[in-house]
Amino acid sequence: MNRQWSVGILIFEDVEVLDFAGPFEVFSVTTYPDAQSKPFVVKTISETGNLVLARNGLKVQPDYSFDNAPHFDILIVPGGPGARNREVYNERVIQWLLNRMDHVQLMASVCTGALLLAKAGLLNGKKATTHWASYDRLENEFPEISVQRDVKFVDEGNILTSGGISAGMNMSFHIIKRLLGSDIAQRTVKRMEYDIIL
Repeated sequence: MNRQWSVGILIFEDVEVLDFAGPFEVFSVTTYPDAQSKPFVVKTISETGNLVLARNGLKVQPDYSFDNAPHFDILIVPGGPGARNREVYNERVIQWLLNRMDHVQLMASVCTGALLLAKAGLLNGKKATTHWASYDRLENEFPEISVQRDVKFVDEGNILTSGGISAGMNMSFHIIKRLLGSDIAQRTVKRMEYDIIL
């Protein structure tokens, strides 16, 4: 029987849409060679489980709240104005991420979601990246992190960070390649007509 991973994507007010929707789509459309069974089951989580108003007014209904969210093998933390202006100061969110780190196979951030992982101390002593407009902030506020500039993503084993917005898709394809091999990753790239060399 083909293995299946559960993927959780954190969302919050003013989350950047492609930060979460890009990885959501990449993992959701991936299939095994039989084209029937799917390696990933993707769900969204917010702090309260209430309707979230993403950036530019997109309304998103999360599948779970912090209180009823199940185990996830992979947890993705997007960015956007809500991440850098509010959630980075939300102690409940930071503590939730810290607690979840011990129970996931992979923790990954997109864009300024890296600030949330940094605030939780999860990037200390590691290389990491974020949106180019937040390189200096990540470097100045979290000097224990080795900020990597002009890269699409950084893979530090059980924790990954990506650059801004569309770079979360590059990272997601990379995760698929890591877990399932180049053939399945390349098939997903072709299905999505995404311009990337794996």
